[in-house]
Amino acid sequence: MLTTARPSTGIAGLRRFLRAKPEEICEFCGVPIPIQHRHVVEPATRRILCACFVCGEAVAGRPDRRYVLAPDRAVALDGFMMTDAEWHSLGLPIEMAFLFHSTRNAQVVALYPGPLGVAESAVAPEAWAGLAERNPVLSELQPDVEALLVNRLRGRRAYYRAPIDQCFALVGVLRTHWQGWSGGDEIWREIDSFMDGLAA
Repeated sequence: MLTTARPSTGIAGLRRFLRAKPEEICEFCGVPIPIQHRHVVEPATRRILCACFVCGEAVAGRPDRRYVLAPDRAVALDGFMMTDAEWHSLGLPIEMAFLFHSTRNAQVVALYPGPLGVAESAVAPEAWAGLAERNPVLSELQPDVEALLVNRLRGRRAYYRAPIDQCFALVGVLRTHWQGWSGGDEIWREIDSFMDGLAA
C-alpha cells in the first residue's frame, strides 16, 4: 500500500539547486569549487551537500556510511520494460517520478515533483520486485544516491538510471519555470531540454 504523500526532507537539497550564486563552496572544508561539482548525500537526513573532490572522496569512504558520494552521470535505459499497468500499480498521481531505495525508510520510495516542490510515497515491495525481476538494473542502483527516473509526460516512455542530485535538479526546473495551473509552454521546453541533457 502507498503511504499518504508528504513533503520530502530532500527539499533541503532542492533549495540548494535554486540558489543563484556565482560560486559554490565545499560544505565540508569551505574552499571555492566550480559550479559543476560532485555532491554527497547524508542518508539519515537526505541532505545533499556540495563537496570538493578531496572531501567528496574522503567522506564517502567512511565505514559508517554517514555520507555517500552521488554518481556523476546518468544512463538512459532504452531497453527498460514497464507496462502501463505496472506504472499505475505504483499509485502515483503524475506521470513523472524518481524511485530509489532509502536506507532511512528501509524500503523503496517514490518522489514526484510538482510546482510546489516534491512529495513522497512508499512503493509496494511486490510492485518493485516485479519490475526488478524484468529489469535487473534496478538491483544495481546504489541506495540513497541512485534512482530510477521515469518520464511519461505527454505520451513519453523514458527511463533513466540517474544520480539523486540530478533528480532534485529536475524538481528545481519545475519549481522555477512552472506558470499558472497547467505549467505553461515554457515548462515543457525546459523539461525536454533537461531530459535531453540526461540522455547525452
